[in-house]
Amino acid sequence: MNKKYFVTTSLPYANGPLHLGHMLEQIQADIWVRFQRLQGNEVVFVSGDDAHGSAIMLSAKKENISPQEWINEIWKKHYADSKAFNISYDIFHSTRSQENEALVGEMFQALSKNSFIKTAEIMQAFDEKAQMFLPDRFIKGTCPICEASDQYGDNCEVCGATYDPSDLKDPYSVLTKSRPIMKGSEHVFFDLGKQQQVLESWLENANLQPAVKNKLSEWFSQGLRDWDISRDAPYFGFLIPGYEDKYFYVWVDAPMGYIAGLSKLSQLQDNRLVEAIWKKSEDWQIHHFIGKDIIYFHGLFWPAVLDAAQFNKPSSLHAHGFLTIDGEKMSKSRGTFITAESYLAKLSPEYLRYYFACKLGDGIQDMDLAWDDFTQKCNADLVGKIINIGSRSAGFIHKLFQGLTADTLDDQTLIDTISQAKDDIGLAYHNKQFSLAMREIMGLADKVNQYIDKQKPWILAKDDQQHDKVHRVCTTALMAFYQLMIYLSPVIPESSKKAGQFFNKENVTWQDLDEPLLQVRIQPFPRVLERITRQDCPINLD
Repeated sequence: MNKKYFVTTSLPYANGPLHLGHMLEQIQADIWVRFQRLQGNEVVFVSGDDAHGSAIMLSAKKENISPQEWINEIWKKHYADSKAFNISYDIFHSTRSQENEALVGEMFQALSKNSFIKTAEIMQAFDEKAQMFLPDRFIKGTCPICEASDQYGDNCEVCGATYDPSDLKDPYSVLTKSRPIMKGSEHVFFDLGKQQQVLESWLENANLQPAVKNKLSEWFSQGLRDWDISRDAPYFGFLIPGYEDKYFYVWVDAPMGYIAGLSKLSQLQDNRLVEAIWKKSEDWQIHHFIGKDIIYFHGLFWPAVLDAAQFNKPSSLHAHGFLTIDGEKMSKSRGTFITAESYLAKLSPEYLRYYFACKLGDGIQDMDLAWDDFTQKCNADLVGKIINIGSRSAGFIHKLFQGLTADTLDDQTLIDTISQAKDDIGLAYHNKQFSLAMREIMGLADKVNQYIDKQKPWILAKDDQQHDKVHRVCTTALMAFYQLMIYLSPVIPESSKKAGQFFNKENVTWQDLDEPLLQVRIQPFPRVLERITRQDCPINLD
């Protein structure tokens, strides 16, 4: 029976361009989604921009445009970059939408009705020079836990701790560099502590990586505090019902954007998927792909709020680590901050998709993009091992046999060996162990190349008496190439589509691995992927 998956990536913040760190997550999720679709499973894949917050408001002010104009322009760029990287979203929406505002209002009413909302006056950082309360991200200081410097007011990027801005040591305003004063203000809170038992049960049963479970368990041991879900004006966001100067904190409406995107998609497709996935059905699994820095929000606040508002909780969180470039943290000053647009100006997305797949396991370790290794691996594997199989075999079929494959194979055992690997490769894909899947596939490619080197069709072709043998050998090689490209189709979809068209096939499925390609007409071999050099790599462009 086919399975049903609702899949999201975290919503990129609409305050700057997408960079290769964003693409790591989008590519990881897209590979998993494409594999599930290849299996015949039903997938709804949603993302969009996180479009609220003080940072956006101030960026727009700096450019002398409205926040709405600012986020509209950012959305266009984010959408174009994701599309160019072949990310197969069903919809790329925005948290600044009617659908999201309606859902956040519905959620807040449910939380109020179920007694999860409370108010209290708090002392909050206030910048006297700027005359505004400071959002958490506009206060920096020394982490109270690990003492790392220049950490934000809500969480530490070094040790992962979360805290109140008042806990920071030596705090200062990002806006004016002055030390903020503390000033009283009434805020709205979600009673997170009431959900501890619910969260512990969810933590036990959800599909989470061991490191993620361990991290969430640590926060339980610290005790769950009330969660401040309001921010003071001025603020770019949704007003809290019943207030004229209080807005929902961006982390309240940001994850609701997942459901808002689905709501918009459901309107366009005239279906009731929101209710089916988030309210009723147990047939759908909900999977979130996220960075390890936002585990806290997705693993505690999000399921707690969903349950309290009587929505279904996520089935799975899959966290990934950070991306470094040539061993360095991404930095504009060092030339290691590579935008998606910069990369695309130099190289096909297929290379990066493959390289990431080769390094992605099911853990949350950081990943390094080393350009020399990137160049060598893409050339050796994609061009040297995979494309080479198809290109050199197709030439003989066209030259000697009018582009028609043979009626029998030369080595059925080789083809069977490749086909029989589908369970192991499929399991690796499903378990998000993409590096393992790539090793399996390249191991099979090695077998095919060894077979071709042993048969030496370029020598056999010189003897007219051996042409039948050449026909069968090259047909076997092309059949193997077809199978390998099916295996790789979640990773390099554009190249795999070209390979399918070479065989006069528009769409392939996992079941096509067993389809014999005997006496079929092939097209001229397409330009798929070519060798790249170190100079092609887009470093120091920004």
